Amino acid sequence: MTEGSPAHETAEQTAEQFWEEFYGKSDRIWSGRPNPLLVREVADLPPGTALDLGCGEGGDAIWLAARGWRVTAADISAVALERAAGHAAEAGVADAIDWQRHDLGDSFPAGSFDLVCAHFLHSPVELPQERIMRSAAAAVAPGGVLLVAGHAGFASTERHRDHEAHFPTLTEMIDSFDLEEGRWEVEVSESVTREWTAPDGEQGTRTDNVVRIRRSKD
Repeated sequence: MTEGSPAHETAEQTAEQFWEEFYGKSDRIWSGRPNPLLVREVADLPPGTALDLGCGEGGDAIWLAARGWRVTAADISAVALERAAGHAAEAGVADAIDWQRHDLGDSFPAGSFDLVCAHFLHSPVELPQERIMRSAAAAVAPGGVLLVAGHAGFASTERHRDHEAHFPTLTEMIDSFDLEEGRWEVEVSESVTREWTAPDGEQGTRTDNVVRIRRSKD
């Protein structure tokens, strides 16, 4: 959903209100490039069907579609989805992506997928992470892959924080999927530190957790 940490607004805002206002503040929020961890973990996978949760302006979904995936991309913000659809049309992959509006805590895309991915599904307003992660795991087809990346903490540049946040550990991430024993293989469970540029241009570092798990074929 988000590569950074959006500022908290008010406790009274619903998730839908927050994200509509967030995306409505500018004609473009994110770079449009795919998340590097997605590229690293998926580039060698054979294309199939993919579910992108919290797709935002569509950078990941468009990258997947350009590589032959049939993508279902979900987000709570109608503004973000409309913008993403426009970017997909410009990239020539509009027919390969089904954009769906979901508050993932209340509704979830139907079907099963060869790849289910969620990158930086963080929110300063209420978000039932564990419920969403269980639904994400349940949507993985036999033999398919679940890929989740999240921040391991605040970036080094974020010294003045206007909200508190809990960043799940790798163990907490895996536990949240509620995986059936013996039917999943953890292929990647890793913390990655990278260079980071804050919105104001300040340079720093950020550490992310990435988990890739494959479901058994039977």
